[in-house]
Amino acid sequence: MAVSEKLRAFLNQAKVKYTVAKHPAVYTAQEIAASQHVPGRQLAKCVLVKTDRGPLLVVLSAIHRVDLNKLKTLVGAHALTVAKEAEVKQAFPDVDVGAMSPFGNLYNVPVLVDRSVGESQDIVFNAGSHTETMTLRYHDFAALVKPRVGQFAQPFPEAKPKPTRARRAGSKASQPKRPARSRRPVARVRPRRKKPGARKR
Repeated sequence: MAVSEKLRAFLNQAKVKYTVAKHPAVYTAQEIAASQHVPGRQLAKCVLVKTDRGPLLVVLSAIHRVDLNKLKTLVGAHALTVAKEAEVKQAFPDVDVGAMSPFGNLYNVPVLVDRSVGESQDIVFNAGSHTETMTLRYHDFAALVKPRVGQFAQPFPEAKPKPTRARRAGSKASQPKRPARSRRPVARVRPRRKKPGARKR
């Protein structure tokens, strides 16, 4: 699927400058950033969540993940879950699942943007397919969508290396080698016992 025609028509009508770039089919935000050679903080990813107040499209940078507890408190929802693929397809019928643009207003879905996204001058995002991205000025995006802005993202935890045998405490590799001990038996000299009744000469 190509760039969403609904999105293209909306931007053309608003006379907003944008660029479209093609790339091999990739499905994660980090892979898109690598294929487009853009910083992860500049690439925006979209996540559709369900709340007791209705659906919500949250937008954050590729280097972050959604903190559901912060998000739940921010929107004042009693219940909040990430939408399933079928629910995403129902809300965004003309785009590939997982390739939604941050223009949720075109689908009557409120948009909430993490504050860190606005720190970049440009915003790069999926435009309806897994093979094309769109780039435009962040202030143009904000003026057209008028999203709510808040702080609900957190960095991904750093992967800790698994301990190897050499790193385990008490391992032979981590301790200095001791000199080998001689295994030769030590000869013991036993004192002679005097025979009873023996006289000294």
